[in-house]
Amino acid sequence: MATPQTPYDAVLHAARDVPKLDTALDAEMLGAALLGSVYAVAETDRETAVREFVAGFLAATTRRRAAAATTVRAVFAALVPQAAGADRVRPGAAAPAWSGHLGRVHLTGCWSYGDVYGDQTSYLATFAYDDAAGGPEHAMVTLLDHNIGIAKDVFVGGPPARILEQVRQMCAGDELTWFREEDPARMRGEVTRHLAITDNLGELPAEGSLATDRALMGARLAVLPGGATAATAPDSEPLSAAERTDLVRRFLAAPEAARFGLDSVDGAELASLHFCISLLLDHAATFPDADPLRWSPTVTGFFLLDWVHRRAVLDMDDAAMLPRVLRAWAAYAARRRGLPERAAAQTDSSIEEMVPEFARLYSTGERRSPATAAVAQLMADGVDPDDPAALDAWIEANRHRLTDDSA
Repeated sequence: MATPQTPYDAVLHAARDVPKLDTALDAEMLGAALLGSVYAVAETDRETAVREFVAGFLAATTRRRAAAATTVRAVFAALVPQAAGADRVRPGAAAPAWSGHLGRVHLTGCWSYGDVYGDQTSYLATFAYDDAAGGPEHAMVTLLDHNIGIAKDVFVGGPPARILEQVRQMCAGDELTWFREEDPARMRGEVTRHLAITDNLGELPAEGSLATDRALMGARLAVLPGGATAATAPDSEPLSAAERTDLVRRFLAAPEAARFGLDSVDGAELASLHFCISLLLDHAATFPDADPLRWSPTVTGFFLLDWVHRRAVLDMDDAAMLPRVLRAWAAYAARRRGLPERAAAQTDSSIEEMVPEFARLYSTGERRSPATAAVAQLMADGVDPDDPAALDAWIEANRHRLTDDSA
């Protein structure tokens, strides 16, 4: 057998048996898997890469008359109708009976579920072909990760009734999860917004079927209604200075602050207290939703074991104060958001468990960024950062070391 000469020939070879498939759904899933390889290897703007590949494929195979070629063309045109030339694709003379049903589906239900902390949300939509001859009903489940702002995984399969029942039972048995019927327009907007970030990642999530199902997910999203709630929403704005001040004042007057002894802090500790609170707010502002009250075991781990070491220089008073402030703030945030007591307790326990590792990372400085490490050394050498002359002298004296460290 001859080796395929072009990527398009390779696709035709891989899809040579597509006319033998039983349903349009089988063909769409195979087509999406083939396009998934293009999506996975693209370095940036993967959606555009797939669209351009399909356009190139359609142009290169215009004169192909074999059943496999004409059928794959129809499948790709249904999956990526925005590709140039897709609107001119017609079924071949030997097209399978199901080819006229490609992409012709309608929504039959829409739900969402997730954890009460707000770390992740999953959207579940079910679809049926307009004509049952197109294939069975099927479900699309999309997992959104709000901590990194991406669509982390997608799954297309069935039977949808079984998937829906499994999700219902899972959420009903766990007070730390929620489940509800969802507005399809909201699903379309939220998934589209997160996909726009995912499509430009330098590296895709390692597990799951995101790449192989991405094209089919895009085709199914296009079936959902649009409208105002489906529009791409901008990320939330961080708090203004006045809003931060008001939130800090409310926190320090709250029972959670008193429980951890923060209401009686004075003297030298007072500066550390306010510095630690400012770090919590700065960290929250780095998330897509910028919600200062969204704290979970996962978010506290990001903060305490990674972000704060890379972004802040702590003295010993700050390091001693920070876990206590974080525990109080997380408890305050949980009450403000109405989370179950068990959710608040899990976050508090996770912080306690992380304190030894936080202390170790603080003492070793192994996760400091180069800039943070330089500032820490400057302070250790007793240099006042607000004294320009002293700062210039320190930089000149340490220029060789700073240059070596950055090499």
